[in-house]
Amino acid sequence: VNGLQARTFGVWTLLSSVIRCLCAIDIRNSTLYYITLFTFFLALIHFLSEVFIYHTAALTIGVMAPLMVASFSILGMLIGLQYLEVEAQSQKKKN
Repeated sequence: VNGLQARTFGVWTLLSSVIRCLCAIDIRNSTLYYITLFTFFLALIHFLSEVFIYHTAALTIGVMAPLMVASFSILGMLIGLQYLEVEAQSQKKKN
């Protein structure tokens, strides 16, 4: 890894964390919710590709931790998505 790659990965990680924090603040914003869900899919795909396609990372705790966080977050957000859609429908009925 050179300096440019390390800084690019750092900025990507920072951007993902900002998006995730904004979603936590405004969880009823469906657009932000989908963008946040997409960031977890990107992280999962990135780490899986580094391990299984490019073979640049080994399945150590340093790689397994982000894989588990992304996987559980995707699962939780997909479950939460059902409640978000139900709430949006009930809001439409009220109006």
